[in-house]
Amino acid sequence: GSEVARSLFPLFSLPENKILVAQNPLLIVANKTATLVCNYTYNGTGKEFRASLHKGTDSAVEVCFISWNTTKNSSNSNKEFNCKGIHDKDKVIFSLWNMSASQTDIYFCKIEVMYPPPYVYNEKSNGTVIHVKVFFVLFFKETPIQTQEPQSAIPLWIMVAVTGVLAFYSMLITAVFINYWQKSKKTRYHQSDYMNMTPRHPPYQKNKGYPSYAPTRDYTAYRS
Repeated sequence: GSEVARSLFPLFSLPENKILVAQNPLLIVANKTATLVCNYTYNGTGKEFRASLHKGTDSAVEVCFISWNTTKNSSNSNKEFNCKGIHDKDKVIFSLWNMSASQTDIYFCKIEVMYPPPYVYNEKSNGTVIHVKVFFVLFFKETPIQTQEPQSAIPLWIMVAVTGVLAFYSMLITAVFINYWQKSKKTRYHQSDYMNMTPRHPPYQKNKGYPSYAPTRDYTAYRS
């Protein structure tokens, strides 16, 4: 608060029309929201002020700013940041939200006296390192698709293996059947050829004696 700023910058050591700024050295952001407080000390007669927040070691990027005088305040933000500034007595509070890990960097507060002259601004402070932590939740371990995928792969391999074995035995049985059928066919052919080569008996002869035209012996000639 103001007591901290006064303890850091005693008024007896601060030259006239001079601005000094104090910041916390580190902010750890776990919920994408940061609140950076710029405490300042000024002993001049300025009436219009401008406070801005800058990103990077060279302060190249102006994140957002706030202007105020005795009657009104105005604030504006870089389109790449979600930032808003608030002036409260001897400090300026910059609120940032929806921060990303790429926005982790060092940030500097700048306080300027815009009116009346002379123009005055603070010397560069040590800055505040804002470290944005992003936590990744591995939802795929909880989704039913992922949990069922390894289980569905095991029956698939079993089905493929069983199908292959059945196909192999089917081909083997078919080959054995074809071989048996060919051997059986050759055996029938050999038996048929054997039957055709067997000699047949000659027709039965009813009269096995001499032919009818042979002369009959006359036994009476030998009686005398």
